[in-house]
Amino acid sequence: MAGCLDNIQIRRPEWLELGEKRNAIASIAAGTAFFTGWWIIIDISARYTDGNDFYNAFHVCGVLGTLSLFMINAVSNGHIRGDAYTSGVFGQTAARIWLFIGFVLGFGSVIAAIWILFGVYVIPADNKKVYPGIGIFFQNALIFAGSLIFKFGRTEDLWN
Repeated sequence: MAGCLDNIQIRRPEWLELGEKRNAIASIAAGTAFFTGWWIIIDISARYTDGNDFYNAFHVCGVLGTLSLFMINAVSNGHIRGDAYTSGVFGQTAARIWLFIGFVLGFGSVIAAIWILFGVYVIPADNKKVYPGIGIFFQNALIFAGSLIFKFGRTEDLWN
């Protein structure tokens, strides 16, 4: 059953052939997602300055998401496979643990943003302003999407 779709040929359009531009396109897309996420939260911080509608403690989710972006992309795929870094105290195991902690921080920041959205802005009936909660969610979702695009959208073959 694994090979039932192996004979299907899908012709890709000529403009879809990325070739050597793949790293540049992935970097631009990831940077745009990261920038848009932080731009949304800067807009919310500038719009809701009184402290009643938006608490400054909600910035922790975005900071942890940004830390996750750096942790996920600090480890190359060669480190994970064990090709690039074989010497040292930890080697491949430490690289995998570092990547796992980065993904946990990323997922945790998105989950915390969802919890803030529903727990503070959607469920209470007295709060009519939902935009800060939606902005916190989109900030963390875009930062995490940017980290995934930057990690898996690039290829390391051109660096050799």
